[in-house]
Amino acid sequence: MSTRKVAFDTRVAFVVETARRLHQYGTAAPRLEMAVSRVGERLGLHVDVWSSPTAIILSASARDTANATSLADITQVMRLPPGDVNLARLCKVDRIADEVIAGTLDVADGFRQLQALTAPQPRWWWPLTVVAYGIAAAMVAILLHGARVDVLAACMIGIVIGQVTVSSAGHPRMAVASEAIAALLATLIAGAIGAFIVPLALKTVVISGLIVLVPGLALTNAVREISTQHLVSGTARLAGALSSLLKLTFGTLAGAQILDVLGWHALGGPLPPVPAWTEIPALLLGAASFGVLFQAAPRDWPLVMAAAIVGYLSTRLGTGLYGASFGVFVGGLVIAALSNLYARYRHRPGALVREPGIILLVPGVVGFRSVSSLLERNVPIGTDAALLLISLLVALVAGLLFGDLLIGPRRSL
Repeated sequence: MSTRKVAFDTRVAFVVETARRLHQYGTAAPRLEMAVSRVGERLGLHVDVWSSPTAIILSASARDTANATSLADITQVMRLPPGDVNLARLCKVDRIADEVIAGTLDVADGFRQLQALTAPQPRWWWPLTVVAYGIAAAMVAILLHGARVDVLAACMIGIVIGQVTVSSAGHPRMAVASEAIAALLATLIAGAIGAFIVPLALKTVVISGLIVLVPGLALTNAVREISTQHLVSGTARLAGALSSLLKLTFGTLAGAQILDVLGWHALGGPLPPVPAWTEIPALLLGAASFGVLFQAAPRDWPLVMAAAIVGYLSTRLGTGLYGASFGVFVGGLVIAALSNLYARYRHRPGALVREPGIILLVPGVVGFRSVSSLLERNVPIGTDAALLLISLLVALVAGLLFGDLLIGPRRSL
């Protein structure tokens, strides 16, 4: 049965649910709007969609009546919380939409399959997520040239932060303050270890432990949306990222004040950093943790790992040639081109390559340091970090845009 012969309300319900799921699974506004418009077009609808991090407005008309009147047949307003990247379910939404468009899946059945994606993750997923937080923290501590004890402390703090984040998922009030709570705990734990057990590079350990919560990817998406004239969504996303940075910074400053009041001071200077060769196993383990943190299907974990490693190595190569900004530009260009190439020939979302590929490129740590320094009234260092943050964000977004020009995307996702 042709999808165009399906009842108008059924087709609109499918398009609305597709938009809802794409938003829920972390799709940025430009790609969401393009994808939903194309799905509607293939179903014989004229769809106008407006997306922001907290809402979607969608209007639809039958194509044979869209030009007869300037009024839409139906308009749907959805108030939604900001979405998190979930690559496994994003791929399922993409598959369902493709099958409905091709006529191999009934529209009503497709709608029911989309609704079924609300099923909770299996129980084993949450302990694995907590461990992934610890592995990612340890990897960053190594990449920041921390000592062995710094790496172990960052890993332990990452596990604690992962448990706080997982536990707050079902408690809305706790979730709002989870970043500040996590930053406070990270600072207190690192301070206690440094005061009573072994000297630590406190800032390195705290930043490494909090790295998963630092909104570097949100900052990058915000600047990209603004650069593509999605001004409302980009500005809102930028405000949300800055809000997260402020909460993280407040938690660390509060923890530092508590340490001063308690008189917990470092035992001595930081220890020598880990050997340079440890970056290789750290990168491999950290890339593996991204498969869990981005909620990819287990069969896609090797692809996620490869994307993260290629992005990091491309950036290192470019940085060695002409500096950090050029390195980030090269990494963004390579990952954008590879993600479009993968989507074109594998007929699956390029987000499987793009999202993990740029995660080690995003300047979240720089943003955190900038806000922290400014709130500590260290204006020169904070200003320098802010200028570096802007430079890296612009370079990364430029690389992503040029990558799209090099190999044009044939799929919206």
